[in-house]
Amino acid sequence: MSDHQSGYHSADYYSPHHYLPHHAPMVMVDEVVRVDQNSACCRVRVSRDGALGPFLNAEGNLPAWFGIEIIAQTVGVWAGWHHRQHQDEKPRPGMLLGGRGYRSQQDAFPAGALLEVNVTLLMRDDKIGSFDGDILIAGDVFASGRVNTYQPDETELQRLLEQGND
Repeated sequence: MSDHQSGYHSADYYSPHHYLPHHAPMVMVDEVVRVDQNSACCRVRVSRDGALGPFLNAEGNLPAWFGIEIIAQTVGVWAGWHHRQHQDEKPRPGMLLGGRGYRSQQDAFPAGALLEVNVTLLMRDDKIGSFDGDILIAGDVFASGRVNTYQPDETELQRLLEQGND
């Protein structure tokens, strides 16, 4: 479905860092295209001067295993957008618990490619979510997989950070 058909346009959204608790260079998506109740779409170009620039190999390609993080960050945009609808405060950190069945058509995303990343909510409770994700290039699925996420509350997050300092 195109942006025009869905009724949503990327101009309706802030940049991804508004919805993610990350800062450059760890934000790996360039643009929020769409967010709704159960899904989100982001885009990023495989380019030296874009968000993925620091992670490209000598040929300018992005190793395919970065795809799982790009899918997870699109989930983060989805969660951050929903959080911002209820509270105008910075997004809460989330954690990638795991990826299942991640597959890529090749071992790298090609230089210059525009990646369209779509995620769809499968299941969610207060803290745990499961999403299917696809990364398309020119309308064709290039990579896909399922991610499971966890969003700790403030007390749990503080405890985790303190454990890391012991």
